[in-house]
Amino acid sequence: MRRFILTVFALAAVSFSVAAQDLNQITEIYNNGATALSNGEKEPAVQYFQEALSLAQALGGDGEEIVAKCKEIIPELVVSIAKDLIKGGSYDAATAKLAEAAKLAKEYGNEELASEAQGMIPQVFMQQGATLINARKFAEAAEAYRKVLAGDSTNGMAALRLGMALAQSGKLDEAVEAYKQASANGQEKQALKQLSTVFLKKAATALKAKDYAGALASAVESNSYLESAQAYQIAGQSSQLLKKESDAIGYFEKYLELKPDARNAGQIAYTVAALYHKAGNKDKAVEFYQKASTDPTYGAEALKMAASLKK
Repeated sequence: MRRFILTVFALAAVSFSVAAQDLNQITEIYNNGATALSNGEKEPAVQYFQEALSLAQALGGDGEEIVAKCKEIIPELVVSIAKDLIKGGSYDAATAKLAEAAKLAKEYGNEELASEAQGMIPQVFMQQGATLINARKFAEAAEAYRKVLAGDSTNGMAALRLGMALAQSGKLDEAVEAYKQASANGQEKQALKQLSTVFLKKAATALKAKDYAGALASAVESNSYLESAQAYQIAGQSSQLLKKESDAIGYFEKYLELKPDARNAGQIAYTVAALYHKAGNKDKAVEFYQKASTDPTYGAEALKMAASLKK
């Protein structure tokens, strides 16, 4: 923000006309504003400058200099007050002040400052949202991000943060829509990662509730955004419980590809071997029994089964 340049008016000798007396009074009011500002009293300073402006405008040509100075400083001072409010965490009051500053700057012909003040408003809401998320006030944070998107639906970062706030609030379906909006507006990588996580949560919840079809669908959708071993495991478990054993084999194999050193890798390998065995594919069954041979729980049985299939 520009540094305030104040002019304290000193009146030259003038005739004691009514206009001169009025100008003398207006100048005193303006100088009171300058004094208040120099003392850090910004709100009172604005009031003095606004009063001086109104009275100087009524003087016509005699008040032009004071009018020009007031129109220059008032919107800048209102922006400065807004910045103080932001620092203090009073975000709603700050955005109101910025809107006021933008309106005044435009009215007074300062388009640059009007644009600057207007452009700060979504930044304030973004800062407010971050503060609220850190305080775990997710519903309130979501509202802050919605305010940004109401002014600019293409703000991908606001949409991404909205999705995060909604997901933390348990509103997963709404979060999905926000992440899709973020993905379409420059935040594809992060949005796809978050979408994968949302559907992974849905899959885990459905599996726990014994909704195997729902768990499978959500796990598959999770992997459509970003593959994960956990989603493949849930897809494999759900498929097996749905008697879709061929699909289960495929999902479990993908799990082992992504996480070959998992603690349950031996158990999964044994499951795959048993499914291949049941399907009559001896070669693949032997292959996976052998992969399970080092498992502390299933290893001995795996070796036994592999040996029996080789006979």
